[in-house]
Amino acid sequence: MLTLLRRFARAKDGLAAIEFAMLAPVMAAMFLGSIELADALDCQQKVTGMSATAADLIAQETNVTNNDITNVESAVNSIVYPYPATGLKIVISCLVDNGTGGGKVTWSDAQNATARTVGSNVSVPTGVITSGGSVVLVEVTYPYNSPVTDYLTGTTNMTSNFYARPRRSTTITRSAT
Repeated sequence: MLTLLRRFARAKDGLAAIEFAMLAPVMAAMFLGSIELADALDCQQKVTGMSATAADLIAQETNVTNNDITNVESAVNSIVYPYPATGLKIVISCLVDNGTGGGKVTWSDAQNATARTVGSNVSVPTGVITSGGSVVLVEVTYPYNSPVTDYLTGTTNMTSNFYARPRRSTTITRSAT
């Protein structure tokens, strides 16, 4: 019996195969995890780009119409490609200084979400709205799903808020036509 144990301890045949069998699942998980992380970071970057683009496009106007809002939403929906635009929520609001360092909603539009209530107060970071000024606030929420996270965690909501000051006027007005 002792001889059998010594022979077993000296045996090296198949050792590489056993080590590979033990490490292969770990290496596969690390590989898939790095792909998943890169995909999620790419999606988050797109969400940030969507909010910045929408705010920038609206901030260039003096008056915004329904057609302008539709065009901005279409542009934002195209940025999310190759991810599906299903479930993408966009809220575009114009905030004016409320005198207490916050903003008061003058108009708001939304896609797949609820627009902010006109006249409601919104807290904004210090210094974003100058005294007597206004800003455009764009809030984007994207439900990120990937094949791997469907089995692990499900949907992750990626959000981005972006503020932009009007470029050609003190505030941006909103009309239906």
